[in-house]
Amino acid sequence: MNKTELVQKIEIALNSMRPFLQADGGDVELVDITTEMEVQLRLKGNCSSCEMSHMTMKAGIENGLKSALPEIKAVVAVNR
Repeated sequence: MNKTELVQKIEIALNSMRPFLQADGGDVELVDITTEMEVQLRLKGNCSSCEMSHMTMKAGIENGLKSALPEIKAVVAVNR
């Protein structure tokens, strides 16, 4: 799978999670995918400053992405 196809599949998976984030005034943005299959995401809105954002990233988003795309090795939050 090339990077364009991977981005499309990640966006589809993220779109299924967005309503839950948006219900709390937040969102998520795909920043990059490294050659090591690490997905870099930026939490936005209320999610960017929430004390539970680490749990949202690991338990929610990372598990969801890895279930949809087993080739993903890690999901990390970035602030750039």
